[in-house]
Amino acid sequence: MEESGVGEPLLDSKYHQHGVRSEENTQKGSKEISYNNIVSPFSGDEDVISPYSGVFDLVTEFYTESKKLWYLAGPAIFTSFCQYGLVATTLVIVGHIGTIQLAAVTVENSVIAGFPYGILLGMSSALETYCGQAFGANQLEMLGLHMQRSWLILNIMTLAIISLFIFATPILKFLGQTAAISTAAGKFSLWMIPQQFAYAMMLPTTKFLQAQSRVMAIAVIAAAALGLHVFLSWFLMLKHGWGLAGAAMSLDVAWWFIAVAQFVYIIAGTCGDAWSGFSWRTFENLWEFVKISVASAVMICSEIWYVTVLTLFTGNLKNAEVSIDALSVCINILSWTSMVGLGFHAAISVRVSNELGSGRPRIAKFSALVAGITCLLISFLFSLILMVTTKQYPAMFSNSLEVKHLVEELTPFLGICILLTNVQYALTGVAIGAGWQVPAALINVGCYFLLGVPLGVLMAYKFKMGIEGLWYGMLLGLCLQSCLLLWMIYIANWNKEAYVAKERVKAWGG
Repeated sequence: MEESGVGEPLLDSKYHQHGVRSEENTQKGSKEISYNNIVSPFSGDEDVISPYSGVFDLVTEFYTESKKLWYLAGPAIFTSFCQYGLVATTLVIVGHIGTIQLAAVTVENSVIAGFPYGILLGMSSALETYCGQAFGANQLEMLGLHMQRSWLILNIMTLAIISLFIFATPILKFLGQTAAISTAAGKFSLWMIPQQFAYAMMLPTTKFLQAQSRVMAIAVIAAAALGLHVFLSWFLMLKHGWGLAGAAMSLDVAWWFIAVAQFVYIIAGTCGDAWSGFSWRTFENLWEFVKISVASAVMICSEIWYVTVLTLFTGNLKNAEVSIDALSVCINILSWTSMVGLGFHAAISVRVSNELGSGRPRIAKFSALVAGITCLLISFLFSLILMVTTKQYPAMFSNSLEVKHLVEELTPFLGICILLTNVQYALTGVAIGAGWQVPAALINVGCYFLLGVPLGVLMAYKFKMGIEGLWYGMLLGLCLQSCLLLWMIYIANWNKEAYVAKERVKAWGG
């Protein structure tokens, strides 16, 4: 049985631990590195997967790994629910105020705010690789330094993108949105500027805590923020009738509450050696960290901007307000059902990065398998429920008969999209945990913007398929992306990845 390379069996559990690397003479007399035999330099052998003697052993090991993943994914899913609940609560209330207001919030959230949020989230995801692998290598002091670098980079980036919010109205008009939607969304965008700086502080602290499996603290803070937001939404929008201004204020306060609470939790001494205070070492190798963050941003941004582009082209279709409102409902449902995928994205990135940093590549690979299968099964159940309740659920989001009818027509596309999205979230988490941001970014850009968007636009406008054509293109891009990520994970030499992780930690001072 092969030990590494393309033909390495996914469930092969034989794990050699003799030597970090071996050198073999080639026929030409030169030497080349072999990654087949890698030692666990930072921990013992207690977590090494034993050889399977039958199906029962495989199921037992699957169950054991599943518990580890759910320990991380459970609170992460809950956190995702709470954080998305901030937006969803706003959409539900605003949707019953008026069609223009709902369209304005949707466009601002997916187009204006979606662009910079993709950049900030993507750049912060570099911490998932570096903090996770440093924690697995027991180099705790590096976590705080990485987080401070990310704070600095994200706040500078936020300052650079504020103009997008200031000039949101003319930008949206230029992109083809109606005057009414552009004006309302532009005004709402100005009020959402404080939220962007909250993101710049909150995202690095979240990745910092996740790398240490301190997910319960994140979940509790998110729950408190949601409760605060619900109260403020009722108080400002319904009781006092502040409309979009009240929606913006409640969102700004909620996100800043998360950012401050997580920071206070960290500096209170709960993270031990991972936080030792602010340091001038933050500025060391800063340019290298910027390049890593940019590669991560391209990977994540391509996923978020995919929805942004879909929204933009939807705004140019006939009866744009109805189309955008229907798309808003579908994105809302997709976002809720994708919480499982997002939770496992966080969990598997932590598991893979920690295990590779600890020098245990077989466990990292097996964990990826468990996460992928779990997401597939759960998302299939979600899609099935959605198909059964096609006639009922649209009424929860809109009072318009036109919007509800269009949502019903899009439900089959939505069900397939839920399945693919949750699976690709898990696969993307594996890629980030292993530090594969660059190849994953190329896959995302190619599948989304060289295939999905052009095909969707062609079917929507050339073949007069409308919003359904856009969804066809979106699904094709998602399908190809998932297949390519799965293939990349399958052919990877995981022993080599463990060695690369060790060298990465050493290069940053570990």
